[in-house]
Amino acid sequence: MWTIGSNLRFAAMNFFQLQSPPNATRRWRRLLTKLLLLFVVFSYCLGIPSALAGINDDNYEGNVFVLYGGNASLVPPKTTLEKSMAASDRATLLVLYLDDCSDCKQYASAVSRMQAFYGRATDIIPVNVDTILPELTYKPTEPGYYYKGAVPQVIVFDKAGKVVLNETGQVPYERVDDTLREVFDLLPRTESSELKRRSFNEFSSEVTE
Repeated sequence: MWTIGSNLRFAAMNFFQLQSPPNATRRWRRLLTKLLLLFVVFSYCLGIPSALAGINDDNYEGNVFVLYGGNASLVPPKTTLEKSMAASDRATLLVLYLDDCSDCKQYASAVSRMQAFYGRATDIIPVNVDTILPELTYKPTEPGYYYKGAVPQVIVFDKAGKVVLNETGQVPYERVDDTLREVFDLLPRTESSELKRRSFNEFSSEVTE
């Protein structure tokens, strides 16, 4: 049964079919798809500067090594300071940090670089100082024993567990590199960018001199 409403719907359908042939409909769909894609890309690009801006503030966004060091393998550390110091064949790099610290965010990439060069022979142990429980005294095998109250802080232990570097701030990579080269008896950076051990003759001649 036809009604007035049915007649109106039929007329409207005929009108839009006349105004929107199949080719025109496809063109409109492609245009809308492109506009949607451009909107998504533009929104993503707007989000990048705001994320990068976080590296210069003291706000908390998450773990600094994951977000700014691009290295989720550093946290949680694979060993403890006590166990690392007990291993006579490995050096230890203790890094004290905070997640809501701009200096720590900026320094995270340097720590990742240290792991890339020395990770096989050195235990790299990042410790968030917020996890250090307040105590009257600490043992030399506890991170709190070395904490100076400022972050980032870098402490390097040789294979005998002796502190050979203990500095706060964004300690230059080269400073840590020089220290670890001495620990492992490697050639200085001025002589080799690669991590090459001194030859026996070189070492003997230096001892003789």
